[in-house]
Amino acid sequence: MKQVSKQFLQSLKFPIIIILVLWGIHIFQFISGGSLGYLGIYPKHLSGLKGIITSPLIHGDFNHLISNTFPLFMLTVTINFFYRKIALLSFTLIYLLTGIVVWIFARPVYHIGASGVVYGLLSFVFWTGIFRGNIKSIVLSLVVTVLYSGYIWGILPVKEGVSWESHLFGALVGIVIAFALRKNIEIDEEKKVYSFEMEDEEEAQYFLDRDTFNR
Repeated sequence: MKQVSKQFLQSLKFPIIIILVLWGIHIFQFISGGSLGYLGIYPKHLSGLKGIITSPLIHGDFNHLISNTFPLFMLTVTINFFYRKIALLSFTLIYLLTGIVVWIFARPVYHIGASGVVYGLLSFVFWTGIFRGNIKSIVLSLVVTVLYSGYIWGILPVKEGVSWESHLFGALVGIVIAFALRKNIEIDEEKKVYSFEMEDEEEAQYFLDRDTFNR
């Protein structure tokens, strides 16, 4: 129990840092009265490449920031706690690849906000449950389905001023990363072999009972 508590506290560090950075940047933007929207991704333009790194850190207003804060924090904590082996790798790949795909395929407007990363993490957790098929991953998949089922509409171009491309491409990237890392299982996901199963396997190696000629 003590070990679990320690691991949980450790899993909070990175998500807290991310959220503090997002809020720090937005508060600076608010106080300065300026706009950092130019740091977003502008597809198919060299000047927009910097947005692959910076766009998830920039938000249009506090409502935009708040709407991304909770799911980003919860999903990042989830992968940090339950998928420790691949947490940093999966987050980094989702962060960068979502931005790259948006830069290649999205509309020529500035795309800002962490929602693409949120959709990537959400998709990653869900599809990891599908690809791995163990109890823990399936339960996590079901949990995110219940909590974030309404997010499905975000991948459609139904709302003005929303980067639905970031949502869609983030979700697709999440699927790819979940599939690519499906075999990097945690210790608690490994199938346990019980003693009676080992005995059955050992018996199966013999055509006749081992004590047949002793009778």
